[in-house]
Amino acid sequence: MEDNITRNISMALYRYLCQHIVGSEDHVKQIRLMNAVKDNIESNKEYTLITSGSFGEGLDMRGSDLDIMQVSRHVQVYEDVKPFLNPNITYLSMDTDDVKPGYAQLKLDYIGFRNKVLKLCEEQNGEHYFSSTLCKQMNAISRTTIHGPCISDLTGFMDHACCLHCKTLVSPARLWVTRSNYSWPSHNVKQSIIKHGVLFVPIGVKGSPKEHLEWRISFSVGEKFLINTFTHTQLLCYALLKIILKDVIATVSECEDLLCSYFMKTIVFWISEELPQSVWKPDYIIPCFMRCLSRLVYCVEHSVCIHYFIPENNMFENKIVGRARGVLLENLYVLHSYNWRCILLSDQISYFDFSLSNFPIEPRALYSKEVEKMLSS
Repeated sequence: MEDNITRNISMALYRYLCQHIVGSEDHVKQIRLMNAVKDNIESNKEYTLITSGSFGEGLDMRGSDLDIMQVSRHVQVYEDVKPFLNPNITYLSMDTDDVKPGYAQLKLDYIGFRNKVLKLCEEQNGEHYFSSTLCKQMNAISRTTIHGPCISDLTGFMDHACCLHCKTLVSPARLWVTRSNYSWPSHNVKQSIIKHGVLFVPIGVKGSPKEHLEWRISFSVGEKFLINTFTHTQLLCYALLKIILKDVIATVSECEDLLCSYFMKTIVFWISEELPQSVWKPDYIIPCFMRCLSRLVYCVEHSVCIHYFIPENNMFENKIVGRARGVLLENLYVLHSYNWRCILLSDQISYFDFSLSNFPIEPRALYSKEVEKMLSS
């Protein structure tokens, strides 16, 4: 009987999220199509523009950020095999010696025609390395601030990142191609990600002696491919994690800057790889969400959040530690003890009880009385 109640509440929650928070599958598809058209129109001979962030993923939610990735067409990164030389292209080679996994230094190999990249390089041991710091400073204009790898407007609504493209999947990510056991992601999606390669964004490892020369390997385009394969239930679980993070966890002062939505996305990717796609359906959204929340608790307990494409990169390393970790973990334990009802701590979902009335719950079940009392409180 409790399984039936969970299914009924799952269906009610799914409907509520579609009507009031995320929108329907068609709505999400329209946003993605609009972004694709906009990116195609605004790209030019100098740059390719890619809309990323929540809105780029099709999520038009409260607080959704707009990230624009500006990928240079005249600078190319390579790893192993030097590409066929184009005199109009500046070539940079990856150097990962003494760099944390997921990052690289970019060594100047060839300067293309009339390219001014040398001014943004720093000499080390007779070699010139492209400075991520100088790249951001060059692109920062008045009424903007540097925020991580991005240039942000004063409102904080739009982030703009200058990126470099490598046309091949870098070697630290190649094991990902053969790793997954289930059908997700499909072979065709993997091939699309491999074909695109990766991007590099201008930010180094915080505290590294060569932080200003390091670039982070970005799988933003590959991640969009993956998210576009999500069932709507998967997307809604991802949205719920983002809501819990922003509306509940981040409101605790000591937890405000510990977690980010990228960690939530990574957790959903790992869970998606572990579970068969048939599990991700509307009447199972609550168990799916709780599996993701439980994984988040586990990650904080063990101070480990493994990058989806580069497992050697523990994104919690030197970040989720000390007293702040203890406060975060305590809050996560409380949330988890509420089970699925923890989502009601967000004001965005506080009216969820109105949608529940459209779905019958067995009146003889004691649990239904508890649910009705809690939802109306």
